[in-house]
This record gives sequence, C-alpha cells and structure tokens, in this order.
Amino acid sequence: MKVNLVRKSSIEEFVLHNARSKSSFRIFQQVLKGTDWNKPEDIKNTFAKKADIVCNGTRVVFDVGGGAYRIICGMKFMKTAVFLFVKFIGTHAEYDNLCKASKKETGVCEIEMYK
Repeated sequence: MKVNLVRKSSIEEFVLHNARSKSSFRIFQQVLKGTDWNKPEDIKNTFAKKADIVCNGTRVVFDVGGGAYRIICGMKFMKTAVFLFVKFIGTHAEYDNLCKASKKETGVCEIEMYK
C-alpha cells in the first residue's frame, strides 16, 4: 500500500533551521515514496536497523542521516494506504533527552504532547 506522510511541513521547517539535514531528509522522503507496505514488518524490511516500531506498535522511530536525526511517526495501516503522522523530529541528542525525560527507551509514548 502507498505510504502517506502527514505533516511533511514539520520536516520542511526542521530543514530550514538545520540546513545540514536537507539531503538526509530528502533521501528519507524519496524512500517513502517508493514503498509498498502491507504490515508493520514491511517497515523493517525497507529501513532495516534504521527503524524501530515502538509504543505497542503504534509508532515508528526512524534513524535519518546515519544517526544524526530521529523522526517519530504515528502509524496507521488502512485498507488502501498507510499513514505516517509526524509526532517528533529532531537531532539524535534531542531524541535521547526526550527519552530520558520519561526514563524509558521509548519515552515518547508517555509524553502527552507527542500522543
């Protein structure tokens, strides 16, 4: 099924403030355009070790730019399409601080503003 990235503007805004990330996120978006996912495991097949499914299968954390950036998306598999909702985008260090805040590796699951 085709993948639809919701809130692409979040990526565009991040790139405006983090110019070095531009090519990394361009590649990330190009990979998403060419995907055909039918189940969450297909994400792992596309991104291998660069994607982790977290929060009881409701979110995916993507490693972008060789570990420099993280993007967390809510995911919803529908009958004809997959929707990824951008919940967080930041540097690896910002992601680590986010997770430390709730004292869990997948801390973003418990932080209200990212639900």
